[in-house]
Amino acid sequence: MTASMTGTLAIPEPQDGVPATSREDLDAALATLRERAAAWVATDIDQRLELLAELVDDTLDAAPAWTLAAAEAKGLRRDSPLMGEDWISGPVVLLRNLRLLARSLEQIRDTGRPRPPSLEVAPSGQVVAKVFPADLEDQLLFTGFTGEVRLQPHVSLDEAEARMGRVYRDPEASEPAVSLVLGAGNVSSIGPMDALYELFARNRVVLLKMNPVNEHLGAHVAAALQPLVREGFLRIVYGGGDVGRHLTHHQQVDAIHITGSNRTHDAIVFGTGEEGERRKAAGEPLLDKPITSELGNVSPVIVVPGPWSDKDVAFHGDNIASMLVNNAGFNCVAARMVIQHRQWARRRKLVNAIRDSLRRAEPRVPYYPGAVDRWREFTGAHPTAEWYGEAPDDGGDRLPFTFIPDLDPRNLDDVAFTTEAFCGVFGEVALDAPRTVGDYLDAAVEFCNETLWGTLSASIIVHPESLRDPEIAAAVERAIDRLRYGSVVVNHWSAVAYGMVSTTWGAYPGATPQDIQSGRGVVHNSYLLEDVEKSVVRGPFRPPMKPVWFHTHRGLAKLAPKLAEFTATGDRGLLPSILWHAARG
Repeated sequence: MTASMTGTLAIPEPQDGVPATSREDLDAALATLRERAAAWVATDIDQRLELLAELVDDTLDAAPAWTLAAAEAKGLRRDSPLMGEDWISGPVVLLRNLRLLARSLEQIRDTGRPRPPSLEVAPSGQVVAKVFPADLEDQLLFTGFTGEVRLQPHVSLDEAEARMGRVYRDPEASEPAVSLVLGAGNVSSIGPMDALYELFARNRVVLLKMNPVNEHLGAHVAAALQPLVREGFLRIVYGGGDVGRHLTHHQQVDAIHITGSNRTHDAIVFGTGEEGERRKAAGEPLLDKPITSELGNVSPVIVVPGPWSDKDVAFHGDNIASMLVNNAGFNCVAARMVIQHRQWARRRKLVNAIRDSLRRAEPRVPYYPGAVDRWREFTGAHPTAEWYGEAPDDGGDRLPFTFIPDLDPRNLDDVAFTTEAFCGVFGEVALDAPRTVGDYLDAAVEFCNETLWGTLSASIIVHPESLRDPEIAAAVERAIDRLRYGSVVVNHWSAVAYGMVSTTWGAYPGATPQDIQSGRGVVHNSYLLEDVEKSVVRGPFRPPMKPVWFHTHRGLAKLAPKLAEFTATGDRGLLPSILWHAARG
């Protein structure tokens, strides 16, 4: 089915690419970083706090030009509310990262370790850090939300406390080292925040390679992070696969962090072609250095049946659609599979609400390479796919948001289950569980863990009245416990765990290089916890204000810069303006 859309948007003019950094300059950058690595390890907390304060100021100054360049490259009109999208996913979250790192360093300086709101042993015996909310700012930015980080079951409370931020307390916890960060091309905060984690959590200086997709933002990122560049602790370089290969194999690179696809990971670790396949099968990596990664996901949204009103259905139609529409669907954390109970009376109403929301979504440019081919692969495999806008074959310059309902859960090889679409495509599947909601949730967890590809993040949506039933409440908690994902978010998009920053971001532990799934290791993690299992975020079923990630938020373009300034300064004088624009959403 093709749904018509009104209005046209001008596709952006092709931009001149940033010249690749020469091999001579790459080697010089690494030589500088090697020379400065010991100085970074020797930089004390007060000096790091001074740098963080400078970084906050410079990031706020860089933000207007940065976000304008990002939005225009994605084909957004200057009068579109979506002009605020890159503020939220770029400078706002980076500023929050900087502020939270400063708070943790102050706590280490003053008390010996980071101080989350609580660090305790749960009734299950697992150590849990309650990390959100920590202050009034948290409560204002995410009203009604909570966040916790669960550590792996073998970790004791004493071990957890001893390991938090230990690079700042144990001289032997780290040695001078150079890390290569291979930046993502879709979300402009990912590269800078990954670089911050290498610097402040792992104590390594950083060579950040911009992704060719968003290398036009490199100058803005460099302006935001100028204090680190000035001191020789960070270098930013450009180029494609040839540059990447030179750097990953370079003897001056001690560690690598990758954000990308599992295919990119395998090409780096094992090589390409038949020889790469042979090496992977034999467990013979090309590289003998630590590699961490975040590699995407077929992100599930589990809908718990309950007494939803028509307004609830409409709200969560927008909620679920926004999980796809944000950034034109080019998010590793975009919703890819809506999971419903086949016997729920409101299932079809929710499907229709998602459709209605997609009809209202602003058409987007397929700016990420390969998007049209991936869209054709998914729609070609599913004749019942519904798209909302003109198909590329119809001469449109937009890629339509696409919904594939009623997928067959028995078709385990369905590309919608096994492959991240990485464009504006998602599906819906209904599971049979005729007896109880608990049985359905158990089946949904098994389907996510055993059928869907990836281990990065998942969402569960549950009505508060449902949680009054002890059996359903227990089933929801059981689902949160058993889902093998690095982040589980209740009632909202799992990207909330990315934006909180005090939570961790990364795959569920246990992947191997040969079966990497969504990657290894975590980032963000502002309390510098180790041995993490997962983060769990809970939000209100219907929050008082429309969330900023909703594609229907009419005030986002004016709200987002105010949020950036508030995040940077904590100036409560900005709150009336923030609340006014938020209410207009």
